[in-house]
Amino acid sequence: MSPPVSPAVNHMTPEAIIAAIWNETGLPNRLDWLDLNGHDPIPSSFAVGIAAQAAIALSGLAAAVLHEARGGAAQRVRVQRRHAFAAFRSEQLIRINGANLPEPATDIAGLYPTRDGWVRLHTNFPHHEQGVLRMLGVAGQRHEVAAALRHRAAAEVEAEAAAASLCVTALRDFAQWDAHPQGVAVPSLKLIRFTRLSTAQPGLPPAEPLTGPLTGLRVLDLTRVIAGPVCTRTLAAHGADVLTITGPGLPFYRIEDLGRGKRQAQLDLRAPADQARLRALVAQADVFVQGYRPGALAARGFSPEHLHAMRPGLVTAGLSAYGQAGPWAERRGFDSLVQTASGFNHAEAAAFGETTPRPLPAQALDHATGYLLAAGVMAALHHRARTGDGVHVEVSLARTGHWLRHLGRTRPEGAMPAFSELSDLMETTPSGFGAMTALRHPALLSETPAAWAQPSMPPASHAASWS
Repeated sequence: MSPPVSPAVNHMTPEAIIAAIWNETGLPNRLDWLDLNGHDPIPSSFAVGIAAQAAIALSGLAAAVLHEARGGAAQRVRVQRRHAFAAFRSEQLIRINGANLPEPATDIAGLYPTRDGWVRLHTNFPHHEQGVLRMLGVAGQRHEVAAALRHRAAAEVEAEAAAASLCVTALRDFAQWDAHPQGVAVPSLKLIRFTRLSTAQPGLPPAEPLTGPLTGLRVLDLTRVIAGPVCTRTLAAHGADVLTITGPGLPFYRIEDLGRGKRQAQLDLRAPADQARLRALVAQADVFVQGYRPGALAARGFSPEHLHAMRPGLVTAGLSAYGQAGPWAERRGFDSLVQTASGFNHAEAAAFGETTPRPLPAQALDHATGYLLAAGVMAALHHRARTGDGVHVEVSLARTGHWLRHLGRTRPEGAMPAFSELSDLMETTPSGFGAMTALRHPALLSETPAAWAQPSMPPASHAASWS
């Protein structure tokens, strides 16, 4: 084992981080409404706990400001760092009828040594696993996959997988990522990008009573893997009517946790009748959030420009793995892949004195991106209320990673808290899966406490229609 690398302790405060992002949102300054507490040690050399607290507080404060703009009372927003870090692991901290959920990863997912480095395979979805096995010419045994990769170059495997629309990345350190064309493109992007695409009459639908910041607002949710569902789960926690639309046969990831507060419907967007149904839903929506591979929905007639033509004043939101510019802009990706490609796994291993690449102690890029996107959506709704402008909001995992990396490094401390140590942060509620014990929403608003009105339900449990 190599001796650990001790990074310099040099990070921003959550208040300073929030202020820097807030200035880009156009929202009125209400930073004095925030109460941020807790300095719990986190087992990472990166400021994951601070990032969690900042991103969640940003979304909570955006909700409070939107509530004020709609005639609600001013309120405090409190985020405890311990609760925030736990929320970045929410999909792992869930029990159904007291039992753990099975791990969704397949046997072949994960890191493998190659001739000249490492690659990470993301094969949690069956079609991705089958594609990787075909590419390598092996059956589904991990030792066969390892043998097939051991004598190949990591960059060669990554390129072949990308050409086949599969999810594989080569391990890089920060210097290698910074020199890569995509690594060069990412820092030029906005952390949250706002683009005006349409104009309508100013205002938002009235809500009587205004029980939450987003009461009476309708959100179409076309997302399935952590970042997008975290965004729409946050909107639901603040009162939005969230309708999730998925296609037949498409796999979900931890819908039990990520589907809280949402109704679950199904449409086949290959069918003209279901495309027409979605257009009818868009015509009555306030927000449209999608997390599909760049260009996938545009090919079905649901690009941001199409959506704003259907519904002027709509707020649209999209997320991608690697950002809106650069050679990888349209490449599929997930949190674990972006961590591997952009240097985090290499740097974290060095900080712990390990030679095997080490992931962050949470899917931090996913969760931070989800909360940042929720804050961006609420900022866009606030802007629409004042101006009538329909805005498109964009975020990416890679740009969030760049943000996290530059919050500074710290010495790894503490251990991952066990489920039993977080009981004070949990709630048990009915669901379509059984009695569900899961984390409460981590942003605590004093006047409109976050809550999920809809229980978590399996896919296709509801009609594709508004309440």
